[in-house]
This record gives sequence, C-alpha cells and structure tokens, in this order.
Amino acid sequence: MAQRYVRVQTAQGRIYYGLLQLNHAVQVFDAPPWLNGQPTDRELAAEQYQLLAPCAPSKIVAVGKNYRKHAEEMGSDVPQEPLLFLKAPTAIVGNNEAIVYPVQSQQVDYEGELALVIGTSCERCSPEEAASKIWGYSIANDVTARDLQRKDKQWTRAKGFNTFCPLGPWIVREINPGAKIQTFVNDEKNPRQSSPIDRMVFPPEILVSYISQIMTLLPGDVVLTGTPHGIGSLKPGDRVRVEIEGIGALENPVVARTLPSEPSTSSEESPSEELG
Repeated sequence: MAQRYVRVQTAQGRIYYGLLQLNHAVQVFDAPPWLNGQPTDRELAAEQYQLLAPCAPSKIVAVGKNYRKHAEEMGSDVPQEPLLFLKAPTAIVGNNEAIVYPVQSQQVDYEGELALVIGTSCERCSPEEAASKIWGYSIANDVTARDLQRKDKQWTRAKGFNTFCPLGPWIVREINPGAKIQTFVNDEKNPRQSSPIDRMVFPPEILVSYISQIMTLLPGDVVLTGTPHGIGSLKPGDRVRVEIEGIGALENPVVARTLPSEPSTSSEESPSEELG
C-alpha cells in the first residue's frame, strides 16, 4: 500500500501533517512533507484526531472539459488549450464532511476528479520541469451549481460556494497513469462516472506547465484535472463517493443549508477561531 500523507486536527485544535499508519495512528511531521517536513517522535492514536483535507492551498486551479466525452455531454468542443478557472480555498472540506446545498441553486452536480498537489514553486516551467513539481495526488469533487453556471455564463459563483471542493482523504506520491476514477451516489452498485485518468485531453504535466505560464504555483497549491463524463445531480440526503485506484475513496454527505438562527439580543459576541 502506498504511503498516505494526511493533515489532522486534535481535540485541542492543533493541526498537524503526518503519515497514516496501518493501525490508523498518525506519525506527526514537524512541517508539511512538501516543505521538507520530517517525522517526529509523536504519534496520534486514531481516537486522538480528526482527519482534515490533506493540504491548505493558497489557491485551487481547476480545469474544465479535460475529458473528451465530458465536453461532448456538455454540448461543446474540446478546448484547444486548457480551460482554467479558480475555486476558493474556503470551498475545501475533508472526507466525510458535508457538502451544503445552497439555497440559491436548484441543481447541484458532482464532478469526481484527480487532484495534483504542488511541492515546489512553479513559474514558467516546461512540461518536464512541471512533472517534477507535482508532489503527490489526491481525490477531489468539483461540486457545481449547474443552474447558476448556465445563468451566470461564467463559473465563479457556481463552483465557489463553501463546501464545494471536497478534497482527500490523503495524498499519495505516485499513481498509475491508467488508474480508474469512479463516482458513486448512495448505495448504487454501478458508478455514475468511470474512466481511466489517461483519457485526459491534457495530462498533468501539461496542465501544470500551462498554468505556470500564467501564475506561480506555490507549495501546497492544488490543481484539479477535470472530470470524466457521467456528471449528475445531488440532493440533500445523498452521499457521494469518488474513488481513484491507488489512492482510495473520498465520501461526503449532502445536506440542506439551514437558515441562520435569530440574532442574539446580547451585546456580547462569541469568540471565534479559524483553524487551518
């Protein structure tokens, strides 16, 4: 089994990077592994942590219509060069965290994808250089409010809602170029999406090189490589699972957004803390 690099949070709110052991304990690192983090003597037992998304990127650069059949199902031609858009880092949630169905949308779709994690700064890199900048691989779900995407004629709102980028559950260093990606909804035995990742129009090193001609990719940044055909809608109460051979499975429930509670009459504000 490939080594699985994780990011976890303890009950005290401390966040660590580490290596997941077979017994589900985590060997803690002193820094993110792509920043030369090294194993420490500390180990967290399975009951001592919550699994988070495996990195906290400065940006998420995503690629549209990077599988030919998906472009066809969207009613468009394959782009002549990578079609890029950004997802907000605040859209990230980890494995088993909820995708929140926004009140603004009536059609929220899943899009299972291979995610690339950048290891070292990448600016104006050749494809050969770009390949060496990819530190590892994870699983993502590029959740999309399809009705808003059609309405807006651009993708920021449709793909930028909080919780619209499940990522994880961990990172592996290598992946088979022909690994299969599949997406399942609820207990269905047949996948909604199923394709080898080598069916991408633009492979990972081309994507990273192309993006690096436009913006600098920083350590820990994430590139989403596009989704295969078979996209479809979700509803509150569903569970969606994206599997990639050699990595594992990313599963998330879908919940309805709850209305905010009535404002408090107290003049005191509760303290809040942002972690990770």
